[in-house]
Amino acid sequence: MPQHLQEVRQRKEELIDKAMKAVKDRLTKEIAYWDHRAEQLKDQELAGKGNNRLNSGLARQRADALMARLQKRMDELEQERKLSPLPPVVVGAAMVIPRGLLTRLKGVSAKPDVFAKETAQVEAAAIAAVIEAERQMGFIPKDVSSEKRGYDIESAIPGTGRLRFIEVKGRIQGATTITVTKNEILSCLNKPDDFILAIVQVDGENAVTKYVRCPFHREPDFGVTSVNYEIKKLLEVEPSVK
Repeated sequence: MPQHLQEVRQRKEELIDKAMKAVKDRLTKEIAYWDHRAEQLKDQELAGKGNNRLNSGLARQRADALMARLQKRMDELEQERKLSPLPPVVVGAAMVIPRGLLTRLKGVSAKPDVFAKETAQVEAAAIAAVIEAERQMGFIPKDVSSEKRGYDIESAIPGTGRLRFIEVKGRIQGATTITVTKNEILSCLNKPDDFILAIVQVDGENAVTKYVRCPFHREPDFGVTSVNYEIKKLLEVEPSVK
């Protein structure tokens, strides 16, 4: 706790110092202006040249009000410096147990869709399969998966200047779900005519590729980062296409 308190205090001190400097600079200039204005108006009044809309008394009141406001704000910022730690309060607790462990303890055999992981090898094999499929269809594919654009492959259509945007989901054979990020769904909604979801089921050296157009039809709810979809339902809603 002492280390955390020191880190918080240091950040807070820096913010308060900046705030105090900014407030003091701004209000001091305004106070100086109204002080000077009050003296000017007082001299005019003594010379018989009063201002109906603004007099020296009102100008002085504004200067005094700004002075009080400056002092109040400085006091508030000084109070913010006074940090003190409180005992931590536990508001909840959870025990996380891997489902695989529970399954093994129960003696139940694991299903592929429960424990399948989209490893780097599976993903690489899936992207390679889609690139090869695109070339066979006469397109010019380019792997952009490392650029996090919301899709993995840009595939140029020769002679048109158009691109096919392909998001590749590689899963081991037997898996039943895929996970799609919010960014990928938004890419589909922004490019509905050009976006393709490629579902590739990998079994050793073999890969079965299925294309789905317009797989997503609405933006995820606020705060959602990813959504799980059943492969079977995706293929049923929209037949595989090239």
